[in-house]
Amino acid sequence: MALNTLALAHDFLRRTVLPGAHCIDATAGRGRDTALLCELAGPAGSVLAFDIQASALEQTRALLDSRGLDARLILDSHENMARYAAPQSVDCIVFNFGRLPGGDPQIFTRAASSVRAVRAGLDLLRPGGVMSLSLYYGGPNGYEERDALLDFFRTIDDRQYSVLVCDWANRRNDPPMPVFLWRA
Repeated sequence: MALNTLALAHDFLRRTVLPGAHCIDATAGRGRDTALLCELAGPAGSVLAFDIQASALEQTRALLDSRGLDARLILDSHENMARYAAPQSVDCIVFNFGRLPGGDPQIFTRAASSVRAVRAGLDLLRPGGVMSLSLYYGGPNGYEERDALLDFFRTIDDRQYSVLVCDWANRRNDPPMPVFLWRA
């Protein structure tokens, strides 16, 4: 296994998402996380996948179809996920902050809506639920979102949630940061 943020996030998901789980991919992108969540949750589970770009959802649908998987794809911002799931009903939420690789470089997640999305996700997680968050930063989207999310993570009630922020100490440039969250 190549040790990078994606590998760590997928390993975390494989260890925590059980068959029958109700999952959300808050940033569908090319659909890789959506597909993994579908495989882990199995036919008894369900997956909602959000993106603000129709092209991302098209790529996600093509990947799911090629693997015989299904998810509910939603063209909407991740900050609105509470419109589609009940409080304390979700086992796992996955975020990849930044932009769609190969997509329009001017379209990327933003600090304010991303903090609102994580806040909404906290209410959706059932006890024992988890989040996997990958912070891609630098480049066109800069550091504002990363810094806002890191500040927000420090304010989350430690009696209800545990938040682990990982940083690559010896990686060059702006390596994505893996973050893992558990609800008590």
